[in-house]
Amino acid sequence: MSVFAKASASRSVRTLVTGVALVGVSALLLTGCSNGAATTPSDSASPSADAADFKPVESGARDLSLKIGTILPQSGALAFLGPPEEAGVQLAVNDINAAGLGINVEAIFRDSGDTTTDTATPSVTDLLSQDVTAIVGAASSGVSKTVIDKITGAGVVQFSPANTSPDFTTYDDKGLYWRTAPSDLLQGEVLGNQIADDGNATLGLIVLNDAYGTGLAKATRTAFEAAGGEVVAESLFNEGESNFASQIADVTAAAPDAIALITFDQSKIIVPDLVAGGFPGGQLYFVDGNLKDYSPDFAADLITGAKGTLPGLDVGTLGDFTDRLKEINPTLTDYSYAAESYDAVILIAMAAYAGNDVSGTSIASYLRQVSGGTGDGTKVTDFATAAKALADGEQVDYDGFSGPITFDENGDPTEATIGLYQYQADNTYVRIN
Repeated sequence: MSVFAKASASRSVRTLVTGVALVGVSALLLTGCSNGAATTPSDSASPSADAADFKPVESGARDLSLKIGTILPQSGALAFLGPPEEAGVQLAVNDINAAGLGINVEAIFRDSGDTTTDTATPSVTDLLSQDVTAIVGAASSGVSKTVIDKITGAGVVQFSPANTSPDFTTYDDKGLYWRTAPSDLLQGEVLGNQIADDGNATLGLIVLNDAYGTGLAKATRTAFEAAGGEVVAESLFNEGESNFASQIADVTAAAPDAIALITFDQSKIIVPDLVAGGFPGGQLYFVDGNLKDYSPDFAADLITGAKGTLPGLDVGTLGDFTDRLKEINPTLTDYSYAAESYDAVILIAMAAYAGNDVSGTSIASYLRQVSGGTGDGTKVTDFATAAKALADGEQVDYDGFSGPITFDENGDPTEATIGLYQYQADNTYVRIN
């Protein structure tokens, strides 16, 4: 089974529709702002309501040179996400260029760091000086907030494969900010419900104090409490801290049945200290910011049975995609957001191709359309097929390795999958739902 969500929105009101897809049973639809009430999407909120709202696609051959940049984490607390994300970008560039259909893409890779440094700002300055018209990144919502105005103010598309803060849905981005990762209103609902479904009556939260951490914690709390549970403790820490004794003491003093760690790489310190203090490792819950292979870091059997959530399809279902990623980077062991990064580049190139224009504003004006959010396009799953259809003046609707995308008017995907994973005795994780 997989956990799916479908959402559509306006600038003033956002309704997130989520549910667990069961074999032979329709998905239960819930509002994502979290009062738990059942609802159904109205016709006016459906992407099909905008079917006539699309721009024409010019037929004919293309001769385009597209330059994109990346600000993905080569350093900092999310550095483990950088390699799969950059590999996804490079694989997409390779596939587009190999198609030989009149568009050549150049990618310039730069570091985003994390919010303890200002690495992203000089990286963006450098990329803008090289006339990129789209930037893929950042992975961290907090980092993206430090550069979004600089990027979009320059008329450049910012496209994140991993930002999940709900704040970006209504951000004044001039229509230039997009993402293939779903809002944490969804991940928090899935996580909170799962913790309750596992029989936990009380929950403690250790939370990174930034846009990502507090937003996901709020959504998790809301879902858990709506399911009948009680959050008995929540302790925040700031990026850059390396001693978490006070947060651990605050949360364990409340004796919760489970603890959710809404952190980045700080989990490498927090988890061993929690378990050493007597909290069972199997009662920990992880999120996309820290769900990773801990076999090099933890003693065997430290977190056996612990669970975590991660947006995206199971990489085991993606055919040779992971094999091709490893050809680019043979050291890969985690694949988080690689598919979302790949799809970001493919969609940027498709939008440039559809408009026969590599400027940021033109790309942004076609992104929703090529995702199937407007128009009545032919379903495509690879760049070459899409480009051939576009060259014939046809509309297209791209579904990629990260799944169906279908952007709404805010640049958010209206369909998403949240996977549930469980840790094994060797501190690696496998998908269980």
